[in-house]
Amino acid sequence: QVQLVESGGGLVQPGGSLRLSCAASGFTFSSSVMAWYRQAPGKERELVAAITSAGDDTNYADSVKGRFTISRDNARNTVYLQMNSLKPEDTAVYYCKARIRLGAWNTDYWGQGTQVTVSS
Repeated sequence: QVQLVESGGGLVQPGGSLRLSCAASGFTFSSSVMAWYRQAPGKERELVAAITSAGDDTNYADSVKGRFTISRDNARNTVYLQMNSLKPEDTAVYYCKARIRLGAWNTDYWGQGTQVTVSS
C-alpha cells in the first residue's frame, strides 16, 4: 500500500531552519510528482512546493519563495523540504503528497503530517 511518512518537524525560533523529509513506499516514486502542503488551524490547506518526477522543475507558493527549497532523491524514495528564515506564519502541519497515475486517473495520497511551530 502507498505510504508517505513525514519527519523533521518541531519547534524552531523565527529565523531558524528546519528540514522535512518524506519517505515514500508502495508506488513508483520516480514517476510521481511530489509536493508539500501545509495547513494552519482554521485555514485551508495550501500548496507550499512541488517538484517534478525527475526533479528538474519546481514551483513554490509566493509566501515561501527564496526561503524554502524542495528536492528529491529518487534512489532513496524521499522528498525533502528545506525551510530557512522561518517565520511565525509558517507554523502549520506540513503534509507530503504524491500524485499517482493509474491509466487515465490521477490519485493523490497524503502523509500523516508533521507539525512545524515557529515561535520565540
